[in-house]
Order: sequence, then C-alpha cells, then structure tokens
Amino acid sequence: MSTPTTNASWSTQRDSSMPSGRYRPFSHRVPFALEDRTWPDRAIDRAPIWAAVDLRDGNQALIDPMDATRKRRMFDLLVSIGIKEIEVGYPASGETDFEFIRSLIESDAIPDDVRIQVLVPARPEMIELTFECLEGASKALLHLYTATAPQWREHVLGVGTDGVAALVREAAEDVARRAEKLTGTDLRLQFSPEVFVLTEPELALATSDLVSSIWDPSPDRPMVLNLPSTVEVSTPNVFADQIEWMDRHIARRDSVILSVHPHNDRGTGVASAELALMAGADRVEGCLFGNGERTGNVDLITLALNLHTQGINPQLELSDIDAIRSAVEYCNQIPVHERHPYGGDLVYTSFSGTHQDAINKVFTARDRVAQETGVPVEEQPWEMPYLPIDPHDVGRTYEAVIRVNSQSGKGGMAYLMKTEHGLDLPRGLQIEFSKIVQAKTDELGGEVTPAELWEIFSGAYLPAEQDGRRGQRIIELRNVSLADDRDELTVKLELGGEVRELSGAGNGPIAAFVTGLAELGIAVDVLDYSEHAMSAGGDAVAAAYVYCDVDGTRLWGVGIGANIVRASLDAVMSAVERARG
Repeated sequence: MSTPTTNASWSTQRDSSMPSGRYRPFSHRVPFALEDRTWPDRAIDRAPIWAAVDLRDGNQALIDPMDATRKRRMFDLLVSIGIKEIEVGYPASGETDFEFIRSLIESDAIPDDVRIQVLVPARPEMIELTFECLEGASKALLHLYTATAPQWREHVLGVGTDGVAALVREAAEDVARRAEKLTGTDLRLQFSPEVFVLTEPELALATSDLVSSIWDPSPDRPMVLNLPSTVEVSTPNVFADQIEWMDRHIARRDSVILSVHPHNDRGTGVASAELALMAGADRVEGCLFGNGERTGNVDLITLALNLHTQGINPQLELSDIDAIRSAVEYCNQIPVHERHPYGGDLVYTSFSGTHQDAINKVFTARDRVAQETGVPVEEQPWEMPYLPIDPHDVGRTYEAVIRVNSQSGKGGMAYLMKTEHGLDLPRGLQIEFSKIVQAKTDELGGEVTPAELWEIFSGAYLPAEQDGRRGQRIIELRNVSLADDRDELTVKLELGGEVRELSGAGNGPIAAFVTGLAELGIAVDVLDYSEHAMSAGGDAVAAAYVYCDVDGTRLWGVGIGANIVRASLDAVMSAVERARG
C-alpha cells in the first residue's frame, strides 16, 4: 500500500477546524472484511428488475407531498416508461395512501403486467390494515421491514438482538397466515432488514434467513430480500462487499430475488447500486431523477442510461427525457438540476472551445463516413468526444450541443454557423471569426445565441440588408468568357459609398475582377478561395469565401447569392471593404 502524501513536505494543506475526530470510520462501526471478493472481476450484462419508490420514499421527502392528481400522474408515468414494480404507498400510515391505493385497484388502473408494492412495518395492526387495502389487487408485493442496526435496536425499538428476532418472527408469521387467506391476488413477499449497512452481517443474515424459513419461497414463487443502505455510510466498494457476502450466504438463494435500496448521502448512490449489481443483486429500488429523503434515493434514470451507454438495453422507455422530466417536476414540485445526468438542460452542451472543436471535427468525420460507406450517421456506432450518449436517443436535438460564450473557440462558432445557418466556414475564417465573437462576448458577457451569432457574422462580412432583401455589393455585372479561357468583366459596384465602374480581364472572373480593382488603385491578391451550395434545387443559394491580401492586409471576405460568380466577387469586395475600414 502506498504512503499517503497529503502531509508530505511539499504539501501546503493543513488540518481544518472541523471536528473530524468525532466520527468513527465505517470499519470501526461494523467490523467486516471480505478478503476473497470476486465482484471486481464481474461486469453488468443485463438490466436489473426496476422497482420505483417515488410514490412512497420519494413522496415522503417532498415539502409539499403529492395530492391524488399528482400521485396518479406519477403512477401513469412509471407505467408508461416500463417499470413493472411500483411502490404505491404505505397504506397503514394514513387515509391518504390507503385511499389512493384503493382507487388504483377499484378503477382497474393497474396494467396486468404491473405489480404494485406496499410498505408495512412489523406491527400486527398495520399488517392487518395493509392486507385489507390489497383486497382485489391482481398483482401485489407486500414489503415488510424492521430496523436491525444497533442504534435503531437500542434507542428506537428498545429491544436487543433477541427482541428483534422475536419481532421479526411474529410479523413474518402474521404475514404468512394472512397471505394464505388472500384470494385472487398474485402476492409476492419482501423483507428488509432496515439499515442493513449498519447491521452486523451475521445478524442481518440470521434475520433474513429467519423470514425466508417462515415464508418458504421456491424458485417459481420467490421472495424479495431487500438490503437497504438506508443511510449511505461507506464507500461503494464496501457496500458491494456486503452484498456479495449476503449473496454467498443467504439460504434458499435460488428462491430469493436479491434487491438493493441505495441512498445518496455520500453522493455515491449510483456507484453503490452498480457495484451491488456486480456483486450479485438482481433488483434495484429507487426514484426517477433521485428524489428522496436528504440527498435522495438512487437515481433510476441515471442507472438505466448508464447501462444504455454500455450497449445494454435498460428495458425502460426513456426516449423522451424532457417529457419524463417535465412530469416528474410537476409531481414533485422540484426542478431537475441543469447539470443532472442525461436529463438536465445543459448536460449535452459544451461551451469550452477545445470541447467544441473536437465535437465539430467528429461530427464532420461522421458525415464523411456516411458519404463514403452509405451507412447513415444514425446507424454508425456512437463514439463522440464529450458526449457519452447520442442526444437523439433521449429525444434531444443537436441544437444545444454547442453554445457560444467567452470560453468558446472556433469549433463552436463553426458548428453553429453550419448547423444553424448553412455556412461551412474554412478553417482560417473560423479562426478569424472566433476572435471577433470573443471580443464581443468579452465586452458584453453571457451567451451568444445562434441568432446573435448571425448578427455578428453578417455585420462583419456581409453588406447590410435593404428593404428585406440581402444586400449586394455588385450592382451590375457583365461577364464574357473568351475562347482562350479568359474572362472579361464589366462591373458597376458600390465602393466607399460611391458607385464605381471597372473593367478587367483575367484567367477567370475573380482574376478579371482583381485586375479591374488594380485600375482603381486597390491591390488585391487572392490567397485562398472556396465555395459551397447552401441549399439544393433551382433556387439554390451559394456561399463563397476568399482570403485576400488587400494593400498588405490579410483577411477574409464572404459573399452569398444565387449566382456563384456574383457571390465570389462580393466576397472579394467584402475583404476589400474590411481592409479599408
């Protein structure tokens, strides 16, 4: 093991005033070690059973708990995205949950392939009320829980380990008796040793095995054993060790669906869930976008789309992430953060110039591959810098992938000018234009929208529009192509606020134009030229770009028009006007 370097002689860090010594490391609270762990060598190869607890765990964490309308909206949303196990409430906690669950059952609102889940503590009067609530349900899952960790045993329940065992035995037997009498319902049973992560492993195992011995599950009639990190207190690898140890030792493993219920107190709920799946878990309980007590339950959206990025179908329909987010925000009355993985407004957006340049180049390469191979870009493997997922997969467009501010570079401006305005700027022009934009953003601050970007571009390179029509620098043009591949031009143009006429000859229209400008005392040397169509069809518009040396000043000019010769000459005039100020 390497030696920590935080107190090395070269480090200037010093201890803060925070009383860190009051906290015991996890290893001192729950003695546990798994020396021969195997989960690090495993990989997740399929989606887990998804169990959404938004209507219970999520709801109890809201400042303004959901009313019946918002609850029903959440339930319908969970059904629509494909979640088949939905915790609909805690019926013994009060009339609100009880009546909502009854309304779902009595209105036949539960699809045949969806199992509703209800929560109940190990208390006989609450178990009785819970079974009463489930009457008539087609598929249900009854989730019995008891806190087993030391602080909860000693100070909340006021019992020792023997007392916990007696409490669990009595409740499990009560549930088993009532389950036998419940007719017409496909009932599955679930048990949670609540606060599993802070419970001594041997006690958690003994308690779980006690319940399974009473419920006697079988492979075709399994029970769920749910292991919650009710309060996240260790690094994710320790939680994975705990799950693997339970996976190895629980009785009737082939008849047990091993479930985890991670919270996010340390900010590593998603990592804990993923490592738990590697360690043997079959099922994950969580909430959409991670809503839940304190820092939240594990985020099912992030988990599912993490699988998607690894080539594993998540078995959830998340192809319209904005609609899902909108519904969740309505139900929870809590906004989803702009940087929230996959669903936030800014998660597919790059402002950084280096990021934008890389994205722009790879988008261009994908287009080139499509042209060369005939494989459409949407069918090519997704490998894009800074974008682990194709925004199209979740219903987003590419419009917000690149946005421009003072941190942006040429790649970002070039991408937006191409996608928003149809201009494929040469690299040299990209560099020149980016400096113009950065000067503007440094002056004004904030973001430059595509519309504002066009205003900056047209103000720098194009003549002002007049009467709603694109401005033209060339007023009249007569071009004659001679037999010796030479061109003769006669041009009437606006220069410096005056209408001037010139004529010239040369190897092509641009050369002839440059010759005519020389007669007016303007020395122009065209160093680079490119053009492209901006649209297709008979009314296609073309763009021309020229890099010129005008009386010793080198800069770019741009011309746009239906006539490519006129557009090319406009581009030369753009450079001339810019050089002459």
